[in-house]
Amino acid sequence: MTSAHRAYVENDAVYILDDMVRRAVALAASDIHIEPKRDRVMVRFRVDGTLIEQLSIPLDVAPQVVSRIKVLARMDISERRIPQDGQFTLEAGLPFLVNLRASTFPCTQGEKVVLRLLLGQGLIAFERLGMDAEMQRRMHDLVARPQGFVVACGPTGSGKTSTLYAFLQLVDTARNNVITLEDPIEVELYTITQGQTNTRTGFTFAAGLRAALRQDPDIILVGEMRDAETAGIALQAALTGHLVMSTLHTSDVVETIVRLVDLGIEPWIIANALTVVLAQRLVRVVCPDCRELVKLESDVWDNDEVLLPAGAEVVKPAGCPSCHQTGYRGRVGIFQVLEIDDDVRALIKAKASSHEYRTLLHTRKVPSLRRAGMDKVEAGVTTVEEVLRVTT
Repeated sequence: MTSAHRAYVENDAVYILDDMVRRAVALAASDIHIEPKRDRVMVRFRVDGTLIEQLSIPLDVAPQVVSRIKVLARMDISERRIPQDGQFTLEAGLPFLVNLRASTFPCTQGEKVVLRLLLGQGLIAFERLGMDAEMQRRMHDLVARPQGFVVACGPTGSGKTSTLYAFLQLVDTARNNVITLEDPIEVELYTITQGQTNTRTGFTFAAGLRAALRQDPDIILVGEMRDAETAGIALQAALTGHLVMSTLHTSDVVETIVRLVDLGIEPWIIANALTVVLAQRLVRVVCPDCRELVKLESDVWDNDEVLLPAGAEVVKPAGCPSCHQTGYRGRVGIFQVLEIDDDVRALIKAKASSHEYRTLLHTRKVPSLRRAGMDKVEAGVTTVEEVLRVTT
């Protein structure tokens, strides 16, 4: 039996929860999964986007651990039939408080609990996002403009919010009024005003955005455009002299523009408000202590283009104690950026198809996400498998 499958010997709910949080912080985990099984309660940490199994919790003490989480998060301790959520802070023997968001989910073997670690020190510097020098310069100039609309897109967990937070670090918050609308607030920033939406009280993204516009804002960050109403207000705000940043759950820059048009917003508003669309993914970085060089066995393609030929030397992870045998340590972004100019505006106003946008991108030689990822492979940062995993 491996150490990951062994259970805690201390039958103390307080000790077990504190120890789990301490180890999760040490591994830079984003989430702790507590999953009841027939013979034990499995614990897994999400590290660099991948779940890694940890010490199990004995069945006899697991209910006490769940109850402790519920008490701290101010949930109903007696309710086990419906999902609940809450937030709490824990010292856990660390030199700082750890903010956690707790969520319970009734399942066949009991209640599954997921703890999201909301670590303020997880704020990523703009220079460490993974953009090359030219892209950094372009984005720095775009964010410095007094008005416009910056959209980051990608699936859940692709780092969109972290990117927008990094953009906010480029802003002079002493001279600008910055307001955010988020659900939830992932990182607390001292120099700006952050609002957390609450649909139960009517504080939706749309209602919050209307209120924010009455607060004399210079820059507004909207955590996510979930509906046409929110997107419409955000675009109008960008037209009337504000810099607006937001996210969309779309696969790439083309799908983002098409989605905005499909929401029913007037194409001329989108065309004139939109400044830049940035699509992104996160790839794991190969551990520098156990990386190996291997030759590619076959070509790597992107549509009809060979990105890496067979025989090219690429890095491969081996696994060592430094990376907990995963072969990877940390993550970095890969990006596709489209600035909105007159040609793109004409396509938006004409309600162009995805194919027409992609033809323009091909003509302009705007690299795809896969191409951007293979640049990282060639630089020895990540692996072909990682890029293919996030760009398929």
